[in-house]
Amino acid sequence: MTRRLLPLTRALAIGTAFALPLAGGTFLTAAHAQSAQEDLAAVNRAIRSITTLKADFTQTDRNGQVQGGKLLMKQPGHIRFDYGAGNDLLIVADGRSLYMVDYQVSQVQRWPIRNSPLGALLDPTRDITKYGKLVPTGDPRVVSIEVRDPAHPEYGAISLIFTRKASATAGLELYGWVARDAQGNRTSIRLTGLEQGTPIADSAFKWRDPRPNRAGPSR
Repeated sequence: MTRRLLPLTRALAIGTAFALPLAGGTFLTAAHAQSAQEDLAAVNRAIRSITTLKADFTQTDRNGQVQGGKLLMKQPGHIRFDYGAGNDLLIVADGRSLYMVDYQVSQVQRWPIRNSPLGALLDPTRDITKYGKLVPTGDPRVVSIEVRDPAHPEYGAISLIFTRKASATAGLELYGWVARDAQGNRTSIRLTGLEQGTPIADSAFKWRDPRPNRAGPSR
């Protein structure tokens, strides 16, 4: 693994679910619990409503380095982070696996989608109400759901962030996500210019394998 890829690798670390206390160590009241369940259900509906998504993304890593590009997403299981011309990095999921491709060093890393926290977005059959936990944001316009595997703290955690929008399905629009590794280093993805429901060809998620003897489009 190259040093350049390490922060982003951590951002895509494997995770499932965990529980967070309310800020200040207070306990959930019945009203809070009901509101949390309603927000979890709304997030679940918002995710399941996404058939395709196009957006610009801005990525900020633990060192404050900022990169941008285009995001394509198609259910089930397809996503592509294109960092633009002149950038040797590509992240793409083909319906089964999530790949990080570095053309500069001819390196490919792979994770099963079902083991990635992005599976919360890429598998609309998963019920986030069963494994996601609401994280208080201090802003009623923002809903954040955090996901991690308590049995594997080395995998880190990821928070899916939504903003309330009356015209969006379930009243929520995906804003982005924040990932933290086991040392607390953060990598954030912010989305802008979202378009949902526009056609995206499956060919958009093919990629050229840079490894020797594996040249050609991959799926």
